[in-house]
Amino acid sequence: MSDSHGLEKEVSMIKQRHINEVDQMIHCGDSELEMDSDELDHFMKVAGNCDMDTRFPNELDFVVDEIGFFVTHGHLFQVKSTLMPLSYRAEELGAHVICFGHSHIAGAEQSGNQLFINPGSIRLPRGRQEGTYAILSWESRKNILVEFFDINGELVNDLVYKTSL
Repeated sequence: MSDSHGLEKEVSMIKQRHINEVDQMIHCGDSELEMDSDELDHFMKVAGNCDMDTRFPNELDFVVDEIGFFVTHGHLFQVKSTLMPLSYRAEELGAHVICFGHSHIAGAEQSGNQLFINPGSIRLPRGRQEGTYAILSWESRKNILVEFFDINGELVNDLVYKTSL
């Protein structure tokens, strides 16, 4: 999830919908909530350019089931122009999945052995009507699926992305 810009009920609703289905929940910044808010409990979370709570880190890297993740909002990496700075930083960290926001444009794309995921925005989507968030799943590194959902939990069929790392 990313760019929820102050939405509380909706963040909580999405969290409750999926908390028992996923290994990790991620908020890619611009929540405009407090770091220790109930809504963001159970999330790995980073600072966005609109977040006022200075306790948020600018970036995170961690591993889930042997896959390395790099998470940042994107405003410090020029994501509206290019993904190269994100790619270089992820490479430094050994991450293969890069999660970011900032542009409010939902999408997933692969470059080499890196998978870039922008979940879009649940509050102010760009390029489409519905607000979105994403769920990444895999059985192995050869069978990776990124699915996007609208705020009501309905699958957004034109955004499904299948790949391997």
